[in-house]
Amino acid sequence: MKFTNYDPGVFYDEMFAEPGAPRLGYSLLQERIESLPKGEIQARQAAAEQAFFDLGITFTVYGHSEGTEKIFPFDIIPRIIEKEDWTHLEKGLKQRVFALNTFIDDIYHDQRIITDGVIPRELVESAEGYFPVCAGINPPLGVWCHVTGSDLVRDETGSFFVLEDNLRSPSGVSYVLANRRILKRTFPIVFSEMNIRPVDDYPTMLLDMLQEISPVEASLSTAALLTPGMYNSAYYEHSFLAQQAGLELLEGRDMIVQDGQVMMKTTKGLQRVDVIYRRIGEDFLDPQVFRPDSLLGVPGLMEAYRSGKVALANGPGTGVADDKVIYAYIPEIIKYYLGEDAIIPNVPTYLCWEKKQLDHVLANLETLVVKAANESGGYGMLVGPASTKEQRQDFKQRIISKPRNYIA
Repeated sequence: MKFTNYDPGVFYDEMFAEPGAPRLGYSLLQERIESLPKGEIQARQAAAEQAFFDLGITFTVYGHSEGTEKIFPFDIIPRIIEKEDWTHLEKGLKQRVFALNTFIDDIYHDQRIITDGVIPRELVESAEGYFPVCAGINPPLGVWCHVTGSDLVRDETGSFFVLEDNLRSPSGVSYVLANRRILKRTFPIVFSEMNIRPVDDYPTMLLDMLQEISPVEASLSTAALLTPGMYNSAYYEHSFLAQQAGLELLEGRDMIVQDGQVMMKTTKGLQRVDVIYRRIGEDFLDPQVFRPDSLLGVPGLMEAYRSGKVALANGPGTGVADDKVIYAYIPEIIKYYLGEDAIIPNVPTYLCWEKKQLDHVLANLETLVVKAANESGGYGMLVGPASTKEQRQDFKQRIISKPRNYIA
């Protein structure tokens, strides 16, 4: 495969700074790719995709007419992020997560950010992920969001932006680990000749974090991953992380609360559970507190959590911070709590609940991406440039009926 006639045009290209000139870090990869026989890169792509199928590395697309099980999208040509860029991203994401955690704690305690007029009260209280029942809760070590997934994009200059933040029960890390393993098989020489940071210590880091927030000593602690079950879209990840990190893989029906303590059912009787890494929405966690029709949670779990008998990651209530309308205020949130400008900016965002911005959105739907405030995974979204007139008209009516629920 040769790149002789390749021209990225006006778009930012990860691999080439200009036609024929690879970016820093890509020279060796380019050499290896160009040394392959014709058709070899396509053969390796097909082999990698087959490996994903064979290993069961799939996710579910709900409502898809051509079947549900899909392999995670995989590009045989790796994206290389240089140390300088990664250091910038790491610093910016740490800043962002620290500010978001502080925001969540403030919202469920003093609400200073509302009192001081930074964010309107009605926006917070109308957020689907805001749960008044979480008011006054003090999570272990003061941490609400233990695992956060922030989506990043680049613009035409190569600058990074945060597209959205996922703080309730973000998924995807198992695909990162699987991707790296398969990529090592595909380009073993590149990996051996480049100083690439490892990612396979993630399960160990996850377990260390869970043990750190445990109400009992780490050596005596039992940590579990709470899954909705095998029909969930991310069940592969749930089972993978539980196996790799040494967590009990449990459904809600596998646990009960007895004398204020969460217990799991085993062949040897009931055994205590000290930490739960939840992979279900907080509204399904406890039918006594949230949705009474939930069969996925554990009755009495919230009382055990509030009393400190069990730790939960992520803490219930974190969804208030991944509401996409709240997302638009994150630069102000960072400035308010930390006194700093956001290191990684947001994508320029329009708030449909503000009349002037609403008018602009409705007049320019064909050039914008519209998102529902509480959807994720690509659901509830209109990609304007790729949409039909009928789809835009449908979204126009949705936005007009509930402007608070949309951003663009």
